[in-house]
Amino acid sequence: MNPQVFGKEHLIYILVSITVAIIACILAKRLAKTDKEKTIVIKIAAAILFIIIFTNRLALVFEYEKADWMKLITDSVCSTSSYVLSISLLIGKKDNKILHFIWLIALGGGVITTFYPNFIGQNPSFLYQPTILGMMHHTWSAIVIILVFFMDYLHLTYKKWYCTLFGFTSYLAYGSFLMCVLKFNNPFYMTAPAIDGTIFTIWVMIPIYLTVYAIILLIVELIKRNKLNKNK
Repeated sequence: MNPQVFGKEHLIYILVSITVAIIACILAKRLAKTDKEKTIVIKIAAAILFIIIFTNRLALVFEYEKADWMKLITDSVCSTSSYVLSISLLIGKKDNKILHFIWLIALGGGVITTFYPNFIGQNPSFLYQPTILGMMHHTWSAIVIILVFFMDYLHLTYKKWYCTLFGFTSYLAYGSFLMCVLKFNNPFYMTAPAIDGTIFTIWVMIPIYLTVYAIILLIVELIKRNKLNKNK
């Protein structure tokens, strides 16, 4: 029987992932005291994410007997976001604008896929490379975002709300290019849902994301104002 969501292998994976996240936070807290050390920790985590997602794409290239090099091109929200997140942390500065767009996608997509990897049963082996590497890049992207907040590397503010609109506009433009020029079937879930039998195409996910993000920014702003009032 192929691996199942919440099957034995998946439950072990969840347990290991939570353990790794806790250990990563503990080590980061103990080893990174200065801003420079925190930056080093974040960039190491970003480098690991880049290696995982790149290896995942290579595994997809050689998934079948004939190599399909077009699979190096990311065409999903999560795989693209793993690249964007890792590169923005590797070459970008602290609190850069890309982070303000990508953090919730990486965290939400990473957590959801860790607990509900709908592709887990694509092969009899749980360690089938496209399966395990796909799960790993989702999980590690979530852990990276946890570290970003843990290391005080991102400061949420409503003043950078436009980063989200710019980010999704870029994603839709890229997805349109993949579909219209390179003839990809369903880039960024533009024509079919991410999970079969649901309504979650990109056109549904974007409004949900924007609503959740707006609520988060409102809560953050209310907390900030409450602290300012208490300090007066």
